[in-house]
Amino acid sequence: MNRLTTFVLIVVVAFAVMGATTPSLLNNTNLGLDLKGGVEILYEAEPIIEGGVVTKQALTQTAASLEKRANKGGAGEPEITTEGKDRIRLKIAINTGETEQEREEALNKIRDLMKRPAELQFRSASGCEDGSYCKIEMYGSDFKEGSAGIQYDELNRPVVRIEVKDKSLLAEVSARLIGQRLAIFLDDELKSDPVVQTALTDGTAVISGQGSRAEAQSLADVINLGALPLKLSEKYTQTVGATLGKQSLQDTLFAGVLASVLILIFMIVFYRLPGVIACFCLIIFVWLLLGIFLLMGATLTLPGIAAFVLGIGIAVDSNIIQAERIRDEIRSGKSIASSLRAGAKNSFRAIIDAHITTLIAAAVLFFMGQGVVKSFAIVLMASIIANILTNVYLPRVFLSMLIKSGRFNKPSLYGVKESEIHAL
Repeated sequence: MNRLTTFVLIVVVAFAVMGATTPSLLNNTNLGLDLKGGVEILYEAEPIIEGGVVTKQALTQTAASLEKRANKGGAGEPEITTEGKDRIRLKIAINTGETEQEREEALNKIRDLMKRPAELQFRSASGCEDGSYCKIEMYGSDFKEGSAGIQYDELNRPVVRIEVKDKSLLAEVSARLIGQRLAIFLDDELKSDPVVQTALTDGTAVISGQGSRAEAQSLADVINLGALPLKLSEKYTQTVGATLGKQSLQDTLFAGVLASVLILIFMIVFYRLPGVIACFCLIIFVWLLLGIFLLMGATLTLPGIAAFVLGIGIAVDSNIIQAERIRDEIRSGKSIASSLRAGAKNSFRAIIDAHITTLIAAAVLFFMGQGVVKSFAIVLMASIIANILTNVYLPRVFLSMLIKSGRFNKPSLYGVKESEIHAL
């Protein structure tokens, strides 16, 4: 099989694979709030006790509690992240309607769902005919704030020690439930159901049965979170209507397709054969980037699309630099094959340097930025990696195959006139 046939076969197989998988990639790509509509709220967390401190652990636990609450409330694909020392950003894609009143009602629904403090309950099955833990014996507020901690028993096993505000309450409950289970629920989710071994009269209790220190610490965090929920206040709210998000997506896709078509025409008209190869590699680049998004489980937002378009621009630049270097070598009088080798070699350093500097800038944005800035940085980094694979190495491989086939050795195929070749 000669090289030209191999190249044609690669093109046919590649387009077949991309044509078969692209609809699935597009349909399964997660869209952000600004593209499909929903509610975004930025909370500032404060300690509920005057003089208290918002710790990183409490902030993380509160965010996790909000996410569970959103899932239980039926909200679709909640995205809840902590920012800085005391902020939590909440994004939930829901139908916000089309009118201002409908959007306000959707926002209030999310507010009501999210602002309930985490509810910690200690329940028993006493008097429950169905055997469930139906009787609430104590609440999280009955325990001293932050009192749950890790200790080790005589066999060096981790246990959780807790302390109550009212000794008499714990003494009464524990005496009545000796030999029975006292279950711990957070937001109606069972966390642990230890057996009461003895009456607890000194205001403290020890919960055993955790398999590891990590499990014990998780239970202590749950108890502390229930006893000390953070107070959340809104600093920023935004509702994006589904219609507005859909319109933004359609406008963005139209602009992207139009720009892509113009770029492909430009590359073919000005760079001829290298331009055709560049177009093929750019299409592979877009397909590969969509695949990377899907594998990463990334959510595509408008800033992400901006980074996507920027990545295409960088990919086009890579092809132009390489094509121009090849042209310069042809004009110097070298053969087409020698021009490809020299042009690819001379352009490689400049292309890689540009990619590395962009990658560094994107990494800084990722580690220093928040919210949409971080989303932009992730897409930009992914596009740089995909670009190196598809628009730095692939063009020279395909061009090499075509040149070695012996059918593409005319300078005009590379946009060079005979009169421009110095050696002639």
